[in-house]
Amino acid sequence: MNALIKAEFRRLLATRMWLWALLTAVVLGGGMVGLLTAVGPENFSPPMPGLETEEGVLSVFGMLGFTVFVPAALGTLAMTSEYRHRTATFTFLFAPQRWQVLTAKLVTFGVAGLVYGLVQTAGAGAGFFGALAARGVTPGLATGTVIELLLRLALTMAVYTLLGVAMGALIRNQIVALAVVIGYLYMGELILMMIPGVNLLYPLLPGGATASLTSFTYLADVLADELSTSPVSLLSPVGGGLLLAGYALVAAAVAVLVPMRRDVA
Repeated sequence: MNALIKAEFRRLLATRMWLWALLTAVVLGGGMVGLLTAVGPENFSPPMPGLETEEGVLSVFGMLGFTVFVPAALGTLAMTSEYRHRTATFTFLFAPQRWQVLTAKLVTFGVAGLVYGLVQTAGAGAGFFGALAARGVTPGLATGTVIELLLRLALTMAVYTLLGVAMGALIRNQIVALAVVIGYLYMGELILMMIPGVNLLYPLLPGGATASLTSFTYLADVLADELSTSPVSLLSPVGGGLLLAGYALVAAAVAVLVPMRRDVA
């Protein structure tokens, strides 16, 4: 297992994909949050609470939840590239136990996803406080609470990287796997939330768990207004984090069991 993990880290550091990923993290974190803070959520359409309130600060940082497709896609690419470039045969000849290979990838890319998340949230924090200073606005959340929120967002990115790895192991075709992951995150769950009755399951879906972990209730509230229903009650941040981790572990377990007898070539 140690040899597999070392090999995965060497393979990861030998590519430029994660260098570009970290640059993307800086742009998405610092650029997007800095711009949203500079504009002010009260100027959004529809308007949101200002940054002087707790809700306004949470709404700005919660927008980072819409960028989870990046670490999820990177995790998916990490697994599906084995099949696309036909290196899976050599990998499984070296380590015939698929659970060991998948575990090594989950460990490696879990760490990489956390680094991605920390870089992104560090940029987001810098952009947020920089824009606040420029505007002369006092935020509605204490600095310590903001830092805690940023750490939760970093953890969210790490978990979505694990989900991507697991989905890539389940769906070996790279294009199909990316389409499923990104399509669900951007369309599938939104469609489910628009169905009366089904929207009550939102807290138990990956997006609802993400909203719980990041304390982002704006999307659920807007959909409740559109459907003329009561807003759903999200899980606690700890509950949301555990649920997301559970999704990743279940997908990984299925990815090991389902293709156990399937050819790798």
